[in-house]
Amino acid sequence: MNENDAVLKRLKRIEGQVRGLQKMVEQDRDCADVLTQLAAVEQALSATGKVVLKNRLQACVSSAVKGASPAEAEKKFDEIVNLFGRHWR
Repeated sequence: MNENDAVLKRLKRIEGQVRGLQKMVEQDRDCADVLTQLAAVEQALSATGKVVLKNRLQACVSSAVKGASPAEAEKKFDEIVNLFGRHWR
């Protein structure tokens, strides 16, 4: 299984969790149960984001190291820093 397949598998599982949450809300289920499931979805999304970030970092760092000019390497570095700034505060 390649990296994209693994990420897609995670996202499909999360999609199922979100559908379950929708049903729980529609059925007016206990607040604690809904919040527990919501926390599980948030954790799953966070973990998936970290996998995607790791894969992207590996690709960026690899291309920057394999012969890119210093300016291109600096540009990739800035991209990575901006990603962290936007998504992981």
